[in-house]
Amino acid sequence: MTETTRSTSPPDPSPASADALSPTGAELDTLRRRTTAVLVASQVLGGFGVAVGIALAALLAAEVSGSAGLSGLAMTASVLGTAVLSLPLAALMARRGRRPGLVLGYLIGAVGGAVVVLASVLGSFPLLLAGMTVFGAGSSANLQARFAAADLAPPARRGRAIAAVMWATTLGAVLGPNIAAPAGRTAAALDERIPVTAGPFLWAAAIFLLAAGTVQVLLRPDPLLTARKLAEAASPGTQTPGGRSLRAGLAAVSASARARLALVTLAVSHTVMVGIMVMTPIDLDHHGAGIELIGLVISGHVAGMYAFSPLMGRLADRIGRLALIFSAFALLAVAAALAGTAHGHHGQTAAGLFLLGLGWSAGLVGGSTLLTDSVPQAGRAAAQGLSDLVMNASAAIGGAVAGLVVAQAGYGWLNALGAALLLPAALLALRTALGARRT
Repeated sequence: MTETTRSTSPPDPSPASADALSPTGAELDTLRRRTTAVLVASQVLGGFGVAVGIALAALLAAEVSGSAGLSGLAMTASVLGTAVLSLPLAALMARRGRRPGLVLGYLIGAVGGAVVVLASVLGSFPLLLAGMTVFGAGSSANLQARFAAADLAPPARRGRAIAAVMWATTLGAVLGPNIAAPAGRTAAALDERIPVTAGPFLWAAAIFLLAAGTVQVLLRPDPLLTARKLAEAASPGTQTPGGRSLRAGLAAVSASARARLALVTLAVSHTVMVGIMVMTPIDLDHHGAGIELIGLVISGHVAGMYAFSPLMGRLADRIGRLALIFSAFALLAVAAALAGTAHGHHGQTAAGLFLLGLGWSAGLVGGSTLLTDSVPQAGRAAAQGLSDLVMNASAAIGGAVAGLVVAQAGYGWLNALGAALLLPAALLALRTALGARRT
């Protein structure tokens, strides 16, 4: 980027003026490609850090607590942490840009990983849950990165920009669990007090630090601040500091029917996916599946979630956000029908879980792109943080309820309830589509 692209006006103490450019034409295209490349690199690292950490989290929780019944609380704490930390990270991004928020998210996640290791050495289950909650900040940073990819993307390519960053998670999500055991052994070799099941969190902390360093050094200029500067140049006087608050983000979502649909899509898709996914290993085990087969089914599910996200991004841009959202609901409904009626037919369960991941991918790409389209630039970062809070909080509740439903009624009823949850969301999508045609 040449020096002539920088502002020649008197220095402005605001963060936007200190970390934003006003590129045009070919320079803007170059900046878009560079921003996406940096986000993809950080997403590979971030996804790797999350996956290697949580792979043995349930086993570690069982060891520290002494109860297999409490093992699921570790993952619940991580999901809740992702939800709760989404808002403060989004607030920081709204004020100072994407880079500080992403860096802080990864740094907090690294601290969480270190706390988990300390808790395992001390044998403290409450400290372990606290560490897992803080560890969730790494996932929150990963989720926010998809919106950073859309900051500079033209509207016609926003779906593909979001999907490109999501796809980068595939590598870490697939490799992370496979090196968790070796990571645990190497950490235990460094200090015999560290349990093998806690060692992956030490690796995760180091990987999060590397992700933070990558973003801090390379994500320049800041994409959100640059996008705001471009928007202000196009429409002088329309952007105000107050318009970037969380309250403004909530007001922007409330004022737009399409934004409300996007928020519902993200929450419902994530809740249905998490609720069914977390209980599928229990159902497979109940029907005689071994741990290798369970791992294969979950791997297929993860592939459905991330590997096909570029296709979802292209569809979002080609057939439209609403069409992709309808497709997401259809895929999730078919997935619930297949998994819920498998009754021990493991191939059918695997097909259902693959479609469950594919439906989630369509819902996340379609909902994220629609939300970005529907909210004004001033409140966009805050609205995006709100969406991650809502979808992760909903999923945490859904995961907890799923266990109760399976215990009381069975896995089939869980899938039926998941499918039923899709119906009001689909009706809202239909109403929104009809309303768009009338206007």
